[in-house]
Formats: sequence, structure tokens, C-alpha cells
Amino acid sequence: MASFPSNSALEHSMASAQQNSNPHASSPSFMTRVAMRISRSRWFTFLRRVFHYQNGPRSNLGSNPFNSSTWMMLELIALLVQIASTTFTLAISKSEKPIWPMRVWIAGYDIGCVLNLLLLCGRYHQLHVTQGNNALSLSELEQQRNNEESSVYRTSHLIDKCRSSLELFFAIWFVMGNVWAFDSRFGSFPQAPKLQVLCIILLSWNAICYSFPFLLFLLLCCCVPLMSTLLGYNMSMGSSARGASDDQISQLPSWRYKGLHSNLDIANDSQSSERLINQDPECCICLAKYKDKEEVRQLPCSHLFHLKCVDQWLRIISCCPLCKQGLQR
Repeated sequence: MASFPSNSALEHSMASAQQNSNPHASSPSFMTRVAMRISRSRWFTFLRRVFHYQNGPRSNLGSNPFNSSTWMMLELIALLVQIASTTFTLAISKSEKPIWPMRVWIAGYDIGCVLNLLLLCGRYHQLHVTQGNNALSLSELEQQRNNEESSVYRTSHLIDKCRSSLELFFAIWFVMGNVWAFDSRFGSFPQAPKLQVLCIILLSWNAICYSFPFLLFLLLCCCVPLMSTLLGYNMSMGSSARGASDDQISQLPSWRYKGLHSNLDIANDSQSSERLINQDPECCICLAKYKDKEEVRQLPCSHLFHLKCVDQWLRIISCCPLCKQGLQR
């Protein structure tokens, strides 16, 4: 397996090359430092995880970044702001008389936000229960599996169906709002200025949300490679400020591989137990298939690698080689 140079060595060689080529040029070094800070920021790492989750192969998706507590908190704030603004505007604009059914559209949008808020609470409750069950022992999980597996599956399936229905409703409502708001025949700004301004704000917000995948693709597939080429610094590999320590690496779970869909012996504080695994039979670092009794290690994002391969990787860059999710420090 090839060795990877450290970020500090790359930065030192890059800086020395710039000084030798043009010692008076301070702009490239400044831009390189800015690119390094951006590539090591949390929001950039999160965007890379989102892009990989939406576009990566199903076998390498890892954990859903939209189920993180930070993202769900942002969703909660956005929904509360929308519900409060629509309710307040409807209350203070009772005397306005728009040409098109603007009040009905805003009321429907408000009801959709309330239903989305209830769905968000259900998602959080489901994830909270799942994380609580993961903290139990394996014997307790085995006893509860027959009773809870079917109910958890039904609840998850119901939440997915409701979420898809709400997304379809908002898509149809978005198209109807654009037709009514920007058609000259339905111009209602003189008759209902508050309602018209609120509709334009809500439509603009939804337009940004719908264009988020395209903007993310433009950023990570066009802007980032272009900046990396111009600056000579790979922003995709600089998602972590430094490598992980030996204590951090040793805290990650590891066990001996025994084949796909078979029992595994987990090595954790000299205690051994059995676990079923459904992972890829190939390490993406060395591109070699897992063999029996080989030591493997699992990262917090649920991706699996050879223990020696991933330990060497984490000592250089403390993030997953696939989804770029960083380790908790």
C-alpha cells in the first residue's frame, strides 16, 4: 500500500516552491491559506457528505447526513420561522383583497409546514429510539428484535411515505404559486401588498431549496476542482486539520472478519461477542478483499476497512476515505 504524505509536508513543500518561484508574490499564499481553512471547515465537510450521500453508490452511502442533530435543528428553525411569518401575515392582512386566491395558497403552505414539523418530530423520535436501542447489550437486542423489528419497519416506511407525499405537495404548490404570483393577469400588489410580498419570499426560499443539489454539484464538481488546480492544493483531501491520535483510533470498534453475512468476534476491552455484518467484501483503501481472521475496523459513519489500512489513513487525515466524515475529537 502506498504511503500518503502529511498535510504539513504538503504545505511546507508548497510554500517553499512558491517562495523559490516568486518570493514577492504574497497573493497565492494567502489564497492557499483561505482554501485550506475552507476545506477544513465543518460546513464544507458536511456538504461533501451530503453530495456523496445523494450521488454515491448505495453500498457506500454510510450514515444519512440529513438525520444529524445539527441539520434537524436547522430544519426546525426554518419551519418555525415560516409558520410564524405566514400566520402573522394572514392575521394582519384580513382587509386585503387579492385577485387570485393568495390567502388560500398561503394557508395551504402554512398547513404543509405544520405537517412537516410533525414529521420532523417523528423522525427525531425514531432516531432517538434507534440510538437508545443501539446502546443496549446484544442479548437484550436479540430479545427485543422479534417484537420491535416489524413495528420499527412499519414506522420508518410510514414516515418515508408521508415525507414523499409532503414533497410532492410542496412541488405542486410551488408551481401553482409561481403561475399565480408572476402572471400579469393576477397582479395583486396594489390590492394585497403584504400577501404578495410574503408569497414572493416563500417562492424564493423554495427556489433556493430546489436548486440546492445543482448548487452543490456546481460547487464541488466545478469550483473546488478549479480552485485546487489553480492553487495547487487539493481541497478534497484537506477536510481535516490534522491526523487522528492513537487514542482516538484505538477507541474505534474493531474485530476479526469471518466472511459476508457471518458472525464476527469483536475485540473491545478484551471482551468478545458476536455480530452480524452486511458490508462490502472489499477494502476501498488497498482494493483487496477481506479474508478470514483479518482485523477490520469500523468508522463512525459505518464504513469498514482493513485495520492497518485505515489506521495509517487516519494518522494522516482524520476522516473517512469514502464520505469524508471526520472523527469526533
